[in-house]
Amino acid sequence: MSPKPNIVLIFTDQQRADTFGFAGDPVASTPIADRLAAEGVVFPRCCASAPVCVTTRASLISGKPVHEHGVWSFPDPELRHGTSHVRNIRDAGYHTAVVGKTHFRHGQRHTRDHLDEMHDWGYVDPVEITGPVESMTTDSIYTDHLAEKGLLDVHREYLRAYTRGERLRVLQPWETLPSLLPAEDHLDTFIASTATEWIRGYSGAEPFYLQVCFGGPHNPWDSPAEYRRRYDADSMPLSITEKQTGPVAPLVHTMLTGSAAQLDGMSEAQNRVMKTYYYAKVSLIDDGIGMVLEALREGGHLDNTWIVYSADHGEMLGDHGLIAKKVFYEGAVKVPCVVRPPGGIDGWVSNGLTDHLDIAATLMDAAGAEAIEGSPGRSLLPLVDAGAGDAEAQRHKPAVLSEFAGQDPYSMVLTDRYKMTVDTRTRRPLDLYDMEDDPQELHNRVDDPALAGVRDGLCEEHLPGLLANVNWEKLPS
Repeated sequence: MSPKPNIVLIFTDQQRADTFGFAGDPVASTPIADRLAAEGVVFPRCCASAPVCVTTRASLISGKPVHEHGVWSFPDPELRHGTSHVRNIRDAGYHTAVVGKTHFRHGQRHTRDHLDEMHDWGYVDPVEITGPVESMTTDSIYTDHLAEKGLLDVHREYLRAYTRGERLRVLQPWETLPSLLPAEDHLDTFIASTATEWIRGYSGAEPFYLQVCFGGPHNPWDSPAEYRRRYDADSMPLSITEKQTGPVAPLVHTMLTGSAAQLDGMSEAQNRVMKTYYYAKVSLIDDGIGMVLEALREGGHLDNTWIVYSADHGEMLGDHGLIAKKVFYEGAVKVPCVVRPPGGIDGWVSNGLTDHLDIAATLMDAAGAEAIEGSPGRSLLPLVDAGAGDAEAQRHKPAVLSEFAGQDPYSMVLTDRYKMTVDTRTRRPLDLYDMEDDPQELHNRVDDPALAGVRDGLCEEHLPGLLANVNWEKLPS
């Protein structure tokens, strides 16, 4: 009997699905991710469970949709006593570990003070490091590292200036300064280095499940200067800047009028510069992933390790006049998803709809772990095993769901052709896009009589099943 495979989940924060060479981006410098894609299966229609960090991560670890686990905004420490795909994998005989950002938000103490909570989730060996902004107030081995090198004050003063400028709207994203730290001391490089050390030092008898969770390319786009020099702003494609027709959904209206995420008056030149800063951080992370893969190769693990690459959600990056997330446009809800089997294969693309719940199911399936009862997640491994020539491998789910709460809770349903957002409570449709004819989502046709049958069909055919078990007590009011 062959030994159980290792599993590595590479998880970035706020990374668009299209910022890769393998995704057809004409300027992205991502040779490591491109190699993973060339040796695995790319799922280009992977939808975030929510267009926001904490909420999506709660779905990934619990295997539950947002309307069931109820973490619409702030983390719920009690959720760790519920379902956990990490715990199921641990119970299947795995040494479970995480290096990097979990976004469980523990407060202002050191992350090591919360090991019991991490163990409750199922992590045997947690090495938790916060995201960049959280590192201003929450200590971890990263801030310990910076303090030892005399760099912590430099790091935190940079972040204080950034957050102050963002809050007061006096610092625009195209004005973000490069990191003041050496590239080797940048948060994302440190996470990669720590994961590399973990792999090289692991000598346990059990197979391992390692999550490598980067803090970027989430803002601030503090990419080191040498990475920014890899990109020419004049060659950077522009964001989607055309004006939208049709009604503006409440969620989008809020972001455009009451949020620091709106970009009034951004010129084309500023748009291009802003994007180079983001892409530079993507390339920094790509180099970090290369470090992790090299450690796996050196240890002889690549032929016996499943590698899954994804992100919690995307980044608007100027599309529709917005940055950040918290909307259901493609830039915010479409995430990368690559599954590389042990040893690699000749890469191919599966165009079926998938989501974070499926990623959780895939990880448990790879481990031979017990599935989470009642989870809508469906493993992607049968598609991977079927191969590129199998017609069924190009289909998966008829529809996927993404959810978010601003002042009110909203749910987005995506099918092969259409995307519709509704008020979660009333199920009233708020926007409707024909993704085949209008892939840039410029024409909201929710009130178009020609699509009335489509709108009603989405409400009647898909919403009852997708929103079958709403936790009404935790629904935002």
